[in-house]
Amino acid sequence: MAKPAIRIYALPAVLFALAAILVFSGCHTAPPKKDTPYKSKSYKINGQWYHPITDSQGFRQTGFASWYGAKFHGRRTANGETYNMHAKTAAHKTLPMGTFVLVRNNDNSKETVVRINDRGPFVRGRIIDLSYRAAKDIGMIGPGTATVEIIAMEKGYAESPGGDDGGRDFFRGDFTVQVGAFANHAFAVRLKNRLLKHYDHVAITPFEKGGQTLYRVRVGRFSSLETAEKTEDRLIEYGHKNAFAVACDDG
Repeated sequence: MAKPAIRIYALPAVLFALAAILVFSGCHTAPPKKDTPYKSKSYKINGQWYHPITDSQGFRQTGFASWYGAKFHGRRTANGETYNMHAKTAAHKTLPMGTFVLVRNNDNSKETVVRINDRGPFVRGRIIDLSYRAAKDIGMIGPGTATVEIIAMEKGYAESPGGDDGGRDFFRGDFTVQVGAFANHAFAVRLKNRLLKHYDHVAITPFEKGGQTLYRVRVGRFSSLETAEKTEDRLIEYGHKNAFAVACDDG
């Protein structure tokens, strides 16, 4: 007569045990949360807390840049996009996702504009991790790192609708194409006169570097980066291999 009683009381215990196994094994039907800490909340990496800022206006920073390429191509970025090494994007620890940033290589004065869509680099002393394309634009593929200045661009910059094009299409801005930089002013004038045969607007803009005055020769003023880059391509095709589009900084 004791056997039926054992069966009656054992059944709830078995069901409870099965339920506990399902709960603690992580079996559930709800999808994982999409709002990861990388988007806006503070997050912790390797024991270090990072606190993303909510507004990038006026943000400026100087330090080492690095880059990442094929190993991460096709992987998911911190904001949920697919990393494209050929797009002009970057990772930053605290800037808001979607911020457009001007990156200037202090070693060669080359510049590019990137869109923040990832978090990192989590290496001491490094402030930004560029995509392969962006690193190539500023001449740091070979060295691997470079001292850069990064400047958050004013609100209103945006990429063209319809997907990630690496931030190439901007609705407004002020851009030009730098063709050369010389310590000798006469060399700059000589290049300017050659370029004036083909372009209406050619300017020489001086700047100080390491206590020395250099003279930059720049062609055109453009309201979008895309238009400036088309002129850059033509200049390279015509033999000016060092031409590159930049944001105007001459006021």
